[in-house]
Amino acid sequence: MTLVKFNPEKKNSSLLPGFNDIFESVLGDTFFTDRRLSSVPAVNISESNEEYHIELAAPGLKKDDFKVSVERDMLTISTGQHTENNSDGKTYNRREYSYSAFTRAFTLPESADIERIQAAYTDGILHLNIPKKEEAKAVSRQIEIQ
Repeated sequence: MTLVKFNPEKKNSSLLPGFNDIFESVLGDTFFTDRRLSSVPAVNISESNEEYHIELAAPGLKKDDFKVSVERDMLTISTGQHTENNSDGKTYNRREYSYSAFTRAFTLPESADIERIQAAYTDGILHLNIPKKEEAKAVSRQIEIQ
């Protein structure tokens, strides 16, 4: 009996040559790749002395499509699913217009003032400003050297 080690770094297995190539070509297709990557919108999170700022990229939606809620220390951003079955008598060879539902949840730090959160949707980006509590703001002062 011969034991053959499995090496996950090696692309072509000597046992099944071409086996990995088939799956990589199918799963690496742009149709599947686009679907996997677009299921959750990208987010940028930044912080200043005064507030936290969240930018969520979700083009093609309207501000009414979003639901933003806070429960305890959990900020949740979600949308519903939209599909338009309006074909206008056209026969489509390929139709990709549709919006899928998503939910993003963020744990807010204790320093966040959840009573004063503001949200705005402009140019395909949802902007959330989360002010910090007064006691959490960084105090900066010049120290005199004696």
